Amino acid sequence: MRADWNQRAGEDAYYYVAFGRREQDDEEFFATGSDVAKVLELDLKRLRGRDAALEIGCGPGRLMRPMSRNFGEIHGVDVSDEMIRMAEERLRDTPNAHPHHSSGSDLAMFPEEKFDFVYSYAVFQHIPSREVVFNYLREARRVLKTGGILRCQLNGLPPHAKQYDTWSGVRIAADEIAQFARDQDMQLLVVEQIWTQYMWVTCRKRPAGWGASLARRQVPRASVIRRIGNALTGEAVAPVRGPLAALSLWVEGLPDEADVNHLTVTADGRACRLMYIGEPEKDGIAQVNVALPEGLRTGMVTVEMLWLGQPAAEPAWVRIMPAGPSVPRVSTIADGINLLSGTRIVTGSVKVTMHEVSDAAQFHATIEGQDVLQIESFCADPVSQRYEFNFRLPARIALGPHEVLVSLGKRKFAPLEIEVA
Repeated sequence: MRADWNQRAGEDAYYYVAFGRREQDDEEFFATGSDVAKVLELDLKRLRGRDAALEIGCGPGRLMRPMSRNFGEIHGVDVSDEMIRMAEERLRDTPNAHPHHSSGSDLAMFPEEKFDFVYSYAVFQHIPSREVVFNYLREARRVLKTGGILRCQLNGLPPHAKQYDTWSGVRIAADEIAQFARDQDMQLLVVEQIWTQYMWVTCRKRPAGWGASLARRQVPRASVIRRIGNALTGEAVAPVRGPLAALSLWVEGLPDEADVNHLTVTADGRACRLMYIGEPEKDGIAQVNVALPEGLRTGMVTVEMLWLGQPAAEPAWVRIMPAGPSVPRVSTIADGINLLSGTRIVTGSVKVTMHEVSDAAQFHATIEGQDVLQIESFCADPVSQRYEFNFRLPARIALGPHEVLVSLGKRKFAPLEIEVA
């Protein structure tokens, strides 16, 4: 890990960290971290204090800089001493930010119960060892204060037969994270974007023995489901399947200790998949997001909520409608390597992203009447059927503006404008 990431840092650190484009300047590189920081900051309202935070895999400090505004002190660790050297230089005007060179497998330099918030992004997906990833997660629990929050991203894609390396790292299933939380007395609050390369997980550290103590609790039916809506559109209806087949429950009096492992939501008696449990708002109402189960019927169906296997609220109702037809569509076209170049193609490689693709083998593209070359497809999200298609432009394509014609079987799409540079 150290040798490979030192080599990448020397070659083009900003590219390998942000994967936007080659040879980014400082301003462009740090700007790419703003959206990720916003995702991380969504969980800050769960914190009981903001004294200290820790980033696992901080690289040159792309996320430490914006995240430093939220804490008295922020620390970062990285296996690459070259990345840490760069972080020290780029964070010299951020006095509360402290990057550290680490072993690459633990957090031994920090004492127990030091941090309010531990986070990691685009790091665990590059670690080839399952044991190292889970040791980091255990170490994160150790250095968190009781009540502290772990927010991290892992590669949730299905496993494959290829050997993992320091770029294409190990893949972790949502069930493995659920078991980790049970074993480590972590309250599992978020498991989103499962089956994708960017699965997000949020856990709260609870005292040792917390999980065992829950089994002895009496469960009063004290919660009330105030409203149910579509988790993505807010409408009072959800399709039976597809990317919009998800509900938001707005619950008053949700138990403070409720989590993905101990809360159950059913639709018409079928268990839903919990994705998100939010903090109560000022009015005491918390948001609970679930994905609808396979095989659900349409019409008005009952929604029930159980905590520790016992009813926690009176049943509510929601309307489930038939799913609409699949509508394949192109969402973006960009340079396949220098993504920040957008539609200005500077490497000869092109990436087309499409949604609701049922058969990727039907993808075809031409430019100036010539077939594109070396088409590779990748399923980025099986729920939304989002695919990325990468291909090379034919030889001797002239510089300047062009139109790429994309089709999926018999379906043809509007021309996609690019500029070959």
